[in-house]
Order: sequence, then structure tokens, then C-alpha cells
Amino acid sequence: MLRLADRLGRSHGRLRLLDHLTPAPRPLLKPDLRDWEKKDFAAVWIGHATVLLRIGQTTILTDPVFSDRIGVGLGLMTAGPRRLIGAALTARELPPIDLILISHAHFDHLDRPSLVRLPRKIPFVTADQTADLITDLGYRRVRELRWGEQLNLPNGMRITARPVAHWGARTFYDRHRGYNGYLIETDKRRVLYGGDTAYHEGFKDIGKVDLAIFGIGAYQPYIASRATPEQALRMADHVRADFILPMHHRTFRLSYEPPHEPMERLLDATGRSAERVIIREVGGQWAEN
Repeated sequence: MLRLADRLGRSHGRLRLLDHLTPAPRPLLKPDLRDWEKKDFAAVWIGHATVLLRIGQTTILTDPVFSDRIGVGLGLMTAGPRRLIGAALTARELPPIDLILISHAHFDHLDRPSLVRLPRKIPFVTADQTADLITDLGYRRVRELRWGEQLNLPNGMRITARPVAHWGARTFYDRHRGYNGYLIETDKRRVLYGGDTAYHEGFKDIGKVDLAIFGIGAYQPYIASRATPEQALRMADHVRADFILPMHHRTFRLSYEPPHEPMERLLDATGRSAERVIIREVGGQWAEN
């Protein structure tokens, strides 16, 4: 049973032809990346937890998922939820990626059919005991980080794995796998990528950040493992974030709240400071002036 579960979680997705019969609707917004490499601080929400970041001279991609369905591969199809809105960019439309961050091994964050579409030279940072799901696809520059561990990059950027309130098993049997948030730091910028997390107060020691990226959806009734919009705002306030990028909503139906509810609740909670919420639609982009 353990071997079968592991095998079902490792499909490359190459034979899933039935997944493409009814493609997801395209998002209303299409990112314009013509001047992307001239930006010093910018972000694009591709969908779900997939965020394209430009910090200084570095381009980072978080939890890349471009597939129309996610989940276990069953021959010609995927057994799992279908996208409500298509990815704002395809893998081919991405700019050169300097680093990929993987928060944990859940199918909506570590999608192997998406990873096989990306260049094998890209380095990864991933959670403890999850590298095996990446290296067997041909990637060799994969670094696992446990909570509190840091990686110093040659360009001066530092990545620190942060504790989150979630879980990491991919197929319920591999409960040894880790799950992270990440603090990204340069000499000028600090960005917190919250990954997938319920509300907790473990970010309070981080200090001020320029941008906080938090999930705001899939909380009903899973509040023990995912934050509500109001709780995500509270965690962003813990780090005194200048800007908030809400993600993990409107892309896949993983819970019971209406798709539009998370953003509506977040904007209601922010009130007069709603301008802190920089991207509100799939495909939205932002750059600091």
C-alpha cells in the first residue's frame, strides 16, 4: 500500500490527455513582462500559490502549478480538482527563473506535471524530506531546509525556512515530509512567503517586511490548517507588511466557501488601508514605483 501510494503521487502527467479536453477559462488579466528584468521589486499572481517575484536582480517562482487539474494521476486523467481560472502565464511564457521555492508536497503546491515543463538547470529550495519528488524529474540543484535553516545565495540573497501551521504528507502515508514558509531577504528588501498555513503567531519575531504573501482561501471548514482572510491580515500585521499579496483562493475549489468570498472578506477587514492589498485578480501584477 505504501509503495502504491508513493507511485500515485509521482506521475509526470504525460499521459493525462483527458485533462485537456475542457481547458479552464482564461483569466481576465494577462501579465505584461516586457520590462520584467528592469524591475527592482515586482510581483505577478499567476494563480493559486504560484507567484512570480522580482527582487533586485533575482526572479523567484513560488509553488509552480500550471496544470488544469491537480491530484493523483490515473492513467489518462487526473483524480483531483479542476482549475476555476486558468494560469495567467504558461511555463513557456515565464522569464528566466533564478530560483523556485516549494513550500510543501501537497498536489496544489508541488505539481510534478508542471515541474517537468521547466528548465532542469533551475535551483530549488524545498521543505525537509521533499527533494525526492523533484530530483527524480532531473533537477540536481535542490536544497532542503528545515525550520530555522538558512541558505545564503551568491547574489547576497538569504532564504530562511519559517514554521507554519499545516502538514506535509502527499499521499497520507508519507507523514515525514516537512512544510515551510520562507523569508526572503536582500540588503534592501524583505519578503515573507507564507506558504500554506493556519493562523499562528510564529512570524512575530521576523520584524518588518516590505511584502507579505499569504493564502486567504480554502478555510471552510479547514480552519485548523488554513487561515481565514481576517487571520491572514493579522499575520501580515504581525510583520508590519507594507504590502499584502493574497493568494491560494479563486483557483481551485478545495473547500466550501464561495470563490469570491475570501477577497471580499479581506478587503472588508483591511478597511481604509485596502491599498495595501496589491493584487486582487489572477493575472494581476504590481511593481513598486
